[in-house]
Amino acid sequence: MEEPLEVVLGRLLRERGLTLAVAESCTGGLIGHRITDVPGSSAYYVGSVTAYAYEAKEILLGVRHNTLYEHGAVSRETALEMARGIRRVLRADLGLAVTGIAGPGGGTEEKPVGLVYIALSAPEGEWVERHVWEGGRQANKAASAEAALDLVRRYLEGKTASGGLAGPGPSGWGEGESRRQL
Repeated sequence: MEEPLEVVLGRLLRERGLTLAVAESCTGGLIGHRITDVPGSSAYYVGSVTAYAYEAKEILLGVRHNTLYEHGAVSRETALEMARGIRRVLRADLGLAVTGIAGPGGGTEEKPVGLVYIALSAPEGEWVERHVWEGGRQANKAASAEAALDLVRRYLEGKTASGGLAGPGPSGWGEGESRRQL
């Protein structure tokens, strides 16, 4: 049986002497819950903010008002500003953020239920992934938390694109994308 990602992450963060802070929206604290289930996580986990409303994203994480109103709370731009913000506010080495539409309502044709953006801000770069889950609310939240922890794991193992994503390139942000039925 494989070790849970939060255990692997804890070991990797300790080995590298790095700290992690998390900004959560659609996962509602699930990532922080999983990380703190690991004994000794206070050695590398600084804390988290569950910023559900626009106002919380702006006030607590420094997400720009214009970003929220031009791109929406569920966007690569907002996810990236959330990751940068939590990293800055909690003075962590790594900032992880998740924003999305867990369901069952709230989706549109452009932004369907299950759409999630996960962002990681690190000293060497920034990464944004886009996922579309096709499960119910609980399954979408669980899949989002797992994908977020996996992004950090891949970063710590050197398996992310070099330099990350600082901004949009010729073909958009170049984020990873997945669509899965849960």
